[in-house]
Amino acid sequence: MVRRIDVTGSDGVSLAAWEFADPPKDRAEAGQAPGILMLHGLMGRATHWASTARWLSERHRPVGLDQRGHGRSDKPADGPYTRDAYVADAEAAIEQLDLGPVTIVGHAMGALTAWQLAAKRPDLVKALIICDMRASAIGAASQREWADWFTTWPLPFATLADVRKWFGEDDPWVERPSPSRGEFFAEVMAESADGWRPVFSQEQMLTSRATWVYDAHWEELAQVRCPTLVLRGIDGELGRAEAQEMVRVLPRGQYAEVEDAGHLVHYDRPEGWRRAVEPFLQQLAEGHRDEREPVSP
Repeated sequence: MVRRIDVTGSDGVSLAAWEFADPPKDRAEAGQAPGILMLHGLMGRATHWASTARWLSERHRPVGLDQRGHGRSDKPADGPYTRDAYVADAEAAIEQLDLGPVTIVGHAMGALTAWQLAAKRPDLVKALIICDMRASAIGAASQREWADWFTTWPLPFATLADVRKWFGEDDPWVERPSPSRGEFFAEVMAESADGWRPVFSQEQMLTSRATWVYDAHWEELAQVRCPTLVLRGIDGELGRAEAQEMVRVLPRGQYAEVEDAGHLVHYDRPEGWRRAVEPFLQQLAEGHRDEREPVSP
């Protein structure tokens, strides 16, 4: 079962949060299940976390947020689509949904939002899982490549099958066929009068991206004090050396990688993703139990 919960974000923007409401198996014993906020990446939406939420809901309260400009959330023409706005939206969601202190699972841009929020509000964030997001500046060339890539999309698509085929096979950015990538993009399309188009504005995506690609984010990463798992796909955008340096910079960092996975780690290899994430969550649960155990005199 999934239910929508409306959240008021920064500047009054209406945001759609999605609670994956299967009750935890041990709710009676453990009381309120620990909250997990899932933040998608650029062009994503909360439903991309559905398979993750199914197994998380056994012992947690997983909530996915459609970030501004994405999914079912508002897409104000004038924004703002700034880092501060995205971080403030996540902060509002945690407070309004009474999730804190929360574990945040963030993919790509959502991971950056997660660690910026953890640096700003350590009282709200218990732990982080950072998935395939670089701390280094990516640069102007990358932004130009994205702008050019958007012009290659053959919009509108006649059918969802065409969406899946183009993004999974025909897209010039696809090195080898990737059905999961096709499915990923099929989830962010909506039918219009002339065919299928993205639920987001490409211009707004470029605006959002411009707020972080030109800058490095190491300083904020170093300010994160909570346990943090830095996770990458072997064929993703975050290289091993940079990921391990991120772990070194983090006061309580850990490292994991998923074989045969690209940038869309949780979508490419859901079983490998789960195997990488569950031990970290188990550590958190055991640490919480240890904190609650009485100290012997």
